[in-house]
Amino acid sequence: MKMIFNYNNIFFSFFYDDTSGCIHRSREFAMNYVYSGEMLLDNGKEQIHVSKGECVFIPRDHHITMYKRTANGEKYCGIFLMFTRNFLKEMYTKSEQYKAPANTPKLDLGVIKLPKTAEITSLFASMTPYFDPDVKPQDDLMQLKLQEGLLALLHIDKRFAPTLFDFNEPWKIDILDFMNKNYMYEFTMEELAHYTGRSLATFKRDFKKVSNLTPEKWLIRKRLEAAYDLMKEGRRKIADVYTEVGFKNQSHFSSAFKKMYGVSPTAL
Repeated sequence: MKMIFNYNNIFFSFFYDDTSGCIHRSREFAMNYVYSGEMLLDNGKEQIHVSKGECVFIPRDHHITMYKRTANGEKYCGIFLMFTRNFLKEMYTKSEQYKAPANTPKLDLGVIKLPKTAEITSLFASMTPYFDPDVKPQDDLMQLKLQEGLLALLHIDKRFAPTLFDFNEPWKIDILDFMNKNYMYEFTMEELAHYTGRSLATFKRDFKKVSNLTPEKWLIRKRLEAAYDLMKEGRRKIADVYTEVGFKNQSHFSSAFKKMYGVSPTAL
């Protein structure tokens, strides 16, 4: 069971199922606070454990798997603040306090566990009444909470300013390199275009230059090749492999595998 309430880009989430994680691919910068329970963040290279009362900063366009779990007998509850580009542009034009000197370096773009400052503690303590779904906050109050969260970040590290207020469009990145690293995730065509720094039309045109397959067929082939290698070389079971490479259904995986290799996965 899970419930999520969105109040003007502030999300209150309740997770009562500890059996699975969720893939997080936010297009915007965000803060995620653990009110109860615990959260484990896995980016494929390292894991970050976030306990009750702790908060993390998640960069824009960052791919990460979130596991939200019960801890010390308490179910997971969290508050997620999303800073959209429009919100950040509005704040930047309103006040000089958001502008850093030109030579201020940016942060390395990865998940950052934030220190327990008085500003962050006060911010999230003031929002806990809204875990009650019968208590609806006003949009203008939620807008103030987003501003408060933004200021809390800027007071922690001056490098947040040039990081958050960078409104340049993303650079184009190599399509096949991106897809080879992220083939196991469930992307829409629009997301593939966005994460490689392209419009949808440009993505489709550029993809034709590097493959005679459609992106959907390319992903299926890549997942099947990865599954074949895992089962053939590592002697992995079908049930352990098909979800790992991005298939959601074992029957679909088995039929696609047989179509491509001429034998069923069990033959391996």
